[in-house]
Amino acid sequence: MGPEKIEMKLKRILKDLEYHDCELSLLFTDDKHIAELNWRFLKREGPTNVLAFLMRDDNHVKLGSPMLGDIVISLDAAMRDAKGVGESFAKTIDRLLIHGLLHLLGYDHEGSEEEARQMEEETERLLTLM
Repeated sequence: MGPEKIEMKLKRILKDLEYHDCELSLLFTDDKHIAELNWRFLKREGPTNVLAFLMRDDNHVKLGSPMLGDIVISLDAAMRDAKGVGESFAKTIDRLLIHGLLHLLGYDHEGSEEEARQMEEETERLLTLM
């Protein structure tokens, strides 16, 4: 899956969510690098599949920038996830992109079971647009 296809998919998702004229930074990396970022910024040990770093504060763009935030995906973890749930690598990447994006938009699956359910439902809905 090339950058142009990812960009097209994300534009479709952002349009559906009514986020126009915003920017995202994407980084595809490995377990070692994402583990370093996870520790450095979140003080969590080990690799994870996706990290999201918000560039907005209380729904206001910081410093007048259209930048929504950064999404970092470990390709190593994505490959394990895909094999673990029996879905294609491309679908797993789509799922992780949506997961990271929803975090940037304020969704949180760690706060409560209800929030986790809402985030999962929105993820599944948005996957149909990919």
